[in-house]
Amino acid sequence: MSSYKEFVEERDKIDYYIQQEYFIKGVTENLSGAFLLFESKDGKRQETLHVLTADARKYFSSLILKQQKEGVQSLSKQK
Repeated sequence: MSSYKEFVEERDKIDYYIQQEYFIKGVTENLSGAFLLFESKDGKRQETLHVLTADARKYFSSLILKQQKEGVQSLSKQK
């Protein structure tokens, strides 16, 4: 699979959670990629997504900045 197709698949998964009103609560990066921790806005559900491509990592970074700008509970405001 091409790296662009991999990126599109990961971006679509990230967008799915955002559309379902989840926010990115945490990120754990290691040599095998990044693990995103999503939490529902009501705080009752959490999901984890493994992101491998560099482009998807850049993409979720921009989403985190957007969350912080909009005042959504995020990495700096953990429970």
